[in-house]
Amino acid sequence: MSIDTRPSAARHRTVPAAPRRGRPARRRRPLGNPVAGFGSLIWLLVVLVPLYTLVSASLMRQDEALNGDPLALPTDPTFENYRTVLDSGFLTLIGNTAIVAVATVAIVLVLSVPVAYVAVRTRSRLSSLAFRTFLLGVAIPAQAVIVPLYLMIGKLGLYDTLWAIVLPTAAFAMPVAVLVLSGTMRDVSEEMYEAMALDGASPVRMLWQLAVPLSRAGISTVAIFSALQAWNGFLFPLILTQSEERRVLTLGLFNFMSQFGVNIPAVLAAIVLSVIPIFAVYLVARRALINGLMGVGGK
Repeated sequence: MSIDTRPSAARHRTVPAAPRRGRPARRRRPLGNPVAGFGSLIWLLVVLVPLYTLVSASLMRQDEALNGDPLALPTDPTFENYRTVLDSGFLTLIGNTAIVAVATVAIVLVLSVPVAYVAVRTRSRLSSLAFRTFLLGVAIPAQAVIVPLYLMIGKLGLYDTLWAIVLPTAAFAMPVAVLVLSGTMRDVSEEMYEAMALDGASPVRMLWQLAVPLSRAGISTVAIFSALQAWNGFLFPLILTQSEERRVLTLGLFNFMSQFGVNIPAVLAAIVLSVIPIFAVYLVARRALINGLMGVGGK
C-alpha cells in the first residue's frame, strides 16, 4: 500500500476540462426603432401616393379623371394627353428652361468658388465681415426686391430676355452656394496647402489643383441647388418676361391651366414631363449631393 506524499493543495488540484468545440456565439442584432420605421413608412406614403396619382391620372381620359377614383388604375390608358402637351409648344418651354438652368449654374460656380476660397483662406477681419455680409442675402426674399429689380432690368435693356431670369436667379442662389462651398473647403487639410506653398504654388494654383478637386461634393451640391432654383423659379419669369418665345416651364404650366382649363389629364401630363429632367439629374448626382450637404458645417 503506497502513501501519497504530495501536498494537500496538489492532491486536490483538478485539471481544467478542455473547452467544448461548438458554434461561435451569435452577436445580438441591435433592436430596430419601430417608431422611426413607422414614421418613415408614413412619409413614404405621403410622397408616393401623390406621385402615383399624378402619373395615373395623366394616363386617363378626361371623363374618367373627373368621375372616377383618383387612386384607381386607368381602365383605358392613353398617351393622348402627352401628345397634346408636346404639340402645344412644350419643347420650347423645356429648351428655354434648360438654357436658364445651365447659365445660372455656370455663373454661380464661376463666382461662388473663388469667393468661398477667399473666405476660407483669408483670416482678416475684413474678409470675415464681407463673408457674413454676403450671407445676409439668404434672409432677403425675392418678393422684397422685385420692384427695384424690375427697374434695373428695364434700365439695362434686358427686359423680356432670358438674361432677365438668369441674373437674378444666380444672385439669389449665390449666398447658399458660398455657404456650402466654404463648409466643404474648410475640410481640406491645412498641411496640403502648406505643402503646395512650399513647392512654390500660387493661390490660384492651389485653388484649381487642390481646393476644387477636393470640393467636388460641395460643387455638385451647389450645381444641383442652383439648377433647381432656376428650374422651379416662377416669380422672375412672371415679372421680367412677356413674350411667348421667352416663357419657361413654370410659366408655361401656368398657361396650360388656362388653355386646358378642364383638361386635367393634360395638365398633369405636362407636370410629369417637367419633372423627368431634373429628377434624372438628381438620380445621377444624389451621392455627391448628400455628401456635400453633410459637409456644410465644416470640421
